Amino acid sequence: MENPTYKRLTRSRSDRKIAGVCGGLARYLNIDPTVVRIAFLVALLCGSIGFWAYVIVWIAAPEGE
Repeated sequence: MENPTYKRLTRSRSDRKIAGVCGGLARYLNIDPTVVRIAFLVALLCGSIGFWAYVIVWIAAPEGE
């Protein structure tokens, strides 16, 4: 039985462009996935931290719903 107050970061299966990282993160933060995608793009253009953050979440977060 899951605790309803406990949120778990998972990659999205339904809202994905590459690996579902942005869709899963947007669901976790309860915001629009486009905002997360733009944030990752800006982070990528400002020193490649966006790329590494995406890869780390891709590896670390399990695939969800």
